[in-house]
Amino acid sequence: MKKYKILISLTGDNTNHWKNQLKEINNLKINEIALFLECYSYNERKKIYLSLKKSCVKSIPLIHIRNDMSKKELIYLEKTYKPVCYTIHESSFRYLGGWNGFYPKLYLELNYDNKIPKNVQIEKIGGFCVDISHFQSAKKRKSREYYYTIKHRKNKFLFLCNHINGYDPKNKRDIHTITSLRDFNYLKKIPGFIFGEIMAIETENSIEEQLKFREHIIRILK
Repeated sequence: MKKYKILISLTGDNTNHWKNQLKEINNLKINEIALFLECYSYNERKKIYLSLKKSCVKSIPLIHIRNDMSKKELIYLEKTYKPVCYTIHESSFRYLGGWNGFYPKLYLELNYDNKIPKNVQIEKIGGFCVDISHFQSAKKRKSREYYYTIKHRKNKFLFLCNHINGYDPKNKRDIHTITSLRDFNYLKKIPGFIFGEIMAIETENSIEEQLKFREHIIRILK
C-alpha cells in the first residue's frame, strides 16, 4: 500500500482564525502541519511567522503560497521548516520570475472554471498539487482542468501532493467548512494516480475536527 502523509493545516482568512488554530496546535503538541497563506497579507504573514517561531511546530512539508510573496519569504520558510512543496495557482505563473530557484518545488493547484491560461506549463515546475475536490468538480463539469490533469496521468512523478476538502455533489463544487464526514465520501471514487505522498487537509474547521477528518480519510484510503 502506498504511504501517505496526511497533514492537519493552519488555514483561515483572519487573525482570530489562525490564532485559534495555532493555540490548538500548541495545546495538542502537534509539531508537523501544512500552512495555507493565500488569504493573508504580508503584514499578517509576519505575525504568523513570529507566532509559528514560538510554537511547537518544527516541520511544514506543504505551504500554499500567494502571488505577492517574495523570494526572501520562501528562503526564510525553506531554512526554518524545510518544506517539500509550495503550492500555487494558475495565476501564479505570471510571478514565477520572482521565485527563481524554487521551480522544482512549486506544485500547481487547478481550479474548475474551464479556463487554463496559455502561460500555464506544468513542465516548468515540480508538478501538480491536485486539490481533490477541484478534480472531482472538474470531472463532473467536464471542464478543461480535468482533461489537462488526466493527460499527464502516466507521469507519476508529477503527482506529489494534494489539498483535501469536502465535495458537494449537488452543486459540483468544493466544501471548505465540513459539516459531515460524508463530505469526504467522494474520495472513494478518485483514481489512484491522483493521490500524492503529501496531503494537506484544507478546511476552515478546528484542529480537533481536522484530526477526526484525518482518521476518516485514512480509513477511506485503506
